[in-house]
Parts: sequence; C-alpha cells; structure tokens
Amino acid sequence: MTDVTGRSDRGTVPRRPARADLPPAHRAAVARLQRAYAAIPPGSPVRLAKRTSNLFRFTGGSPVAGLDVSGFGRVLRVDPASATAVAGGMTTYEDLADATLAHGLMPLVVPQLKTITLGGAVTGLGIESTSLRSGMPHESVIEMEILTGDGRVVTASDGNEHRALYRGFPNSYGTLGYALSLTIELEPVTPYVHLRHFRFDTPEACMDAVAEIARDGSYRGHRADFTDGTAFGLGEMYLSIGAFSDVAPWLSDYTRDRIYYRSIRGPKEDFLTIRDYLWRWDTDWFWCSRPFGVQHPLIRRAWPRRYRRSDTYRRLVALDRRYGLSAALNAGRRRPPHEDVIQDVEIPVERGAEFLRFFAAEVGMSPVWMCPLRLRSERPWPLYPLQPGRVYVNFGFWGTVPLPPGAPDGHYNRLIERRVTDLGGHKGLYSTSFYSEEEFWALYNGPEYFQLKREYDGGGRLASLYEKCVTCDNG
Repeated sequence: MTDVTGRSDRGTVPRRPARADLPPAHRAAVARLQRAYAAIPPGSPVRLAKRTSNLFRFTGGSPVAGLDVSGFGRVLRVDPASATAVAGGMTTYEDLADATLAHGLMPLVVPQLKTITLGGAVTGLGIESTSLRSGMPHESVIEMEILTGDGRVVTASDGNEHRALYRGFPNSYGTLGYALSLTIELEPVTPYVHLRHFRFDTPEACMDAVAEIARDGSYRGHRADFTDGTAFGLGEMYLSIGAFSDVAPWLSDYTRDRIYYRSIRGPKEDFLTIRDYLWRWDTDWFWCSRPFGVQHPLIRRAWPRRYRRSDTYRRLVALDRRYGLSAALNAGRRRPPHEDVIQDVEIPVERGAEFLRFFAAEVGMSPVWMCPLRLRSERPWPLYPLQPGRVYVNFGFWGTVPLPPGAPDGHYNRLIERRVTDLGGHKGLYSTSFYSEEEFWALYNGPEYFQLKREYDGGGRLASLYEKCVTCDNG
C-alpha cells in the first residue's frame, strides 16, 4: 500500500533491483584492496585512509598507514525502475543524494551531514527526520558486499548464508569488516518540502506530540513525511514537521546569511527545495559553527561559502585537539577545564521528558536536537537492540561543559551513560564512551558479537568493538 505520493508504508518488502555485474573498475578496486589487506603483517593495526570522518574519538600516538579505499567512493548505479541504487561504501551522502535526486528519488534515510558515508551510516548507525517512518539507514539496505576481517569478500543479505553478518553489521564500526558496495532502496520525492515549526512549553507536551505523530502520521493537519525537533530549553521546544510538496509559494535559503536553527523560532513555516532541506543542518553543523565565529554577520560574509560545511569545522576541531589550543586558552584565562560532551542517545518516547529534565539539570547544554525514530523492521538488529514497534527519540548534544571543581574528565559523560541505561535507552558509539567491559557487552549483545567475530574475523585482525569504541585501540 502506498500514499498519494507513491511512498511505501512501513514494513513493505524491499523491491529487488535488476542487478547486473558491478563495473570492472569496482571489481579491480576490490581485488587491490584484498591484496593490500593481505599484505598487512599479522598483529599490525588496520584502518582505512579516508578523506573525512564524522567520528569523535581522537587518539594520540603515531599515525597508522591506512588502506586506500578511494575506489569505493562512487555511485555505481541508480535504477529508477526498481527504485534502488548501488554505491561504494565510501560514497558520501552528498554524492549519493545528488545522483538519486537527478532521477526524482532519494535514499529512505539521509543523515544530516554531507560527508557521512553510506558504509559509515550502516556500520555505525545513522538517523534523520525520516526515521520515524523509515527507520535507520541499514534497514533499507538490500545487500552488502563486505571485506571481512579474515580477508574474504562476501555478499550479505537477509536471505542468504551470510544473513547473520547482514543483521550484525550495523553498529559494528568496522570491527567485523568493511562495506565495499551496498544496494539500497530509494523512494520518490517531490521538488519541495513544506516545513512547519510547532512550539511546546514543556518536555511532556513535546513528547506527547511525538507519540501522536507516530500514531497518526501527521500533526494538526500537516503530514509528517519528515519529523525532527530542537530544544532550546525546558520551556522552549519545537518540532519541525515537513511534508513533500509539488509547489512552493516562496523559498527560504539557509546557505547564505540566514541560519537554519535560529529560524526555527520564527517564522513558523518554510518552503525549501528537497536538496536544501536534506542539508539544512550542514552549513552550520547544526549550531556547532558558533565557536568559530561563523554565525557573526561580518565573519559569515567573509568566510567563503564553500568552507561553510561540517567537514571544514570537524577538521578545525581535530587540529584543536591535536595541539590543545582551547585547553591552553582556557588555562591562560584561568577558566576551569571543560569536558567534551558529544553524544547521541535513543530514549523511549515515554521516558523522553525525564531525560530532558535530567539533562537540563545536570549538564545544562543547549540546544539539543530531537529526532524521533521507530524501527522499520519487525525484528531487532542484534548489536543495537532497539525494540521493534517502539517509538524512541534521539537526543543529540554536541559541545563542551565546564567541569565542577575537582571532577575528572568524563564526569558528565558517565552521568549520561548511567541515566540512558536507567531509562531503557541506548547510546551511539561514534564518540567517547566510558563503560566497563562487562557493562558494554551487556548493552551491545556481546554473545552475538563474539559469534560473528569468530566466524568473520577468527584471527582477530580487526580491533574488537570495545577496543574500537571505548579504549580506542587501532583507531
């Protein structure tokens, strides 16, 4: 069953593409990568040589030479007839969306930063404003070609002999292998998105509205093709509800002087092109361009538009971490040390107000991003065991907080980890984590993970998930 725009209901069986062999250039890249991987001496660290990263685990020590994966950053095929695409694992969502939008299609979930890669969103989890109706990016993957830790190249799908790897690959963060190509579902789009912003004065009212949208697929008569939100404080929260539209009486532009997150407070509605909607957050990295002064009108006009991008800001953060510039500046000004609090967590919607009140009282950072989600699949994904059918809200918060006198680094992050667990939620692993090994494997399904590790990386060539995400071994 489809709605008037032709988009599929939750739970629709994926359409199989009319697949031909992948291009010779891709096959040659696979063979080169296999040879390079086999040539790495046993016991040596393994990592990928990538142009960009959206991880926030910064490790010290000497750099490790990475595997060249530049041959896997292309869209290999878009098939409008089956509404599918095949792309290399290192293809950015910016390139993927451009290729599919040219056919009036888009991936079912497009993470909000341009340089997030398709393989990264699948192995590390991704989320966006379609996640309430379409789940997470890995749920629209039909099959994956994976270089496993033991050096094999296998094709994993939900219906073949590698189905356990297919279902266990999400949230494995490159510790079972690397996605070389992925076949994904697409959905039709219209040229524009009609966006309305609804204000709420309490967390409880906001979470009740999320539950209503999940139930009805609309809010106050506005269809919810896209749903996310922003909390500026406990008394000022907004849900931004987007509907596909064939027409636009006017168009807003948040790539120049205007800043998207500030606009949420007024006016109450927008019309954006579908492409500008997908990347509405990227120009200012949500609100995180503030520390670089880019939101000051004079600096904004002088800062070249081509560098108003999330990857530019992330590189600046990496330089700051490497040389300790902010820490030295704070010390020179006799300011207390600050802790980085950069996390995304998923909380059941019925406990979301509790989390917001805890966060405001104990951490005090704002704004906070809110993105509702519900698994599309009727079965859980083993390494990130959200419950099928249950509505969650992703809360994203990214910045620094001054530490209380005498408190160690990690004080706030540990508080958040404990509270998320108490509320029945889960935390994404792209940033720092402080779990004990016992607690980590209880939360992220250690038994299933180690079974997959034995089958696809029996020699332990790749770091374990705990090493990669908590102790940060092998980068």
